[in-house]
Amino acid sequence: MASRTSPWLGVPPNRLWAVRPGIYEDEKGRTWVTVVVRLSPSQRARGRGSPGSTHEPSITVHLWLMPVHPQKPMSPSQLTLSQLPLTWQLYSGRRYRAMDSRLWEVVDHGQIASTEQLILAQLPPRE
Repeated sequence: MASRTSPWLGVPPNRLWAVRPGIYEDEKGRTWVTVVVRLSPSQRARGRGSPGSTHEPSITVHLWLMPVHPQKPMSPSQLTLSQLPLTWQLYSGRRYRAMDSRLWEVVDHGQIASTEQLILAQLPPRE
């Protein structure tokens, strides 16, 4: 994935919690806003004729660190309609583990102008 970001910024947030649809808070109380969610067919979906193939999309999400107007957080039950996890926990190196145990790879953690950006891509489930 080509990107026009600055070099790696170091360690990404340790944990991200959904507080509103598309808005996450990290362990330092900073807000990360979902600015792009890209769905694309997974490799497994391309082999439609093969036995055991699924039509599960691959998800890539771009999060930007930016202040938002304070709002009351929503309960987890109000946030369940999103395809994105309620929580991401930094798992191993450049990966996050979501609440549903799915892994997400850190594709990029850089800066665009003065905005810090985190790009995560959902990894296919292990078979």
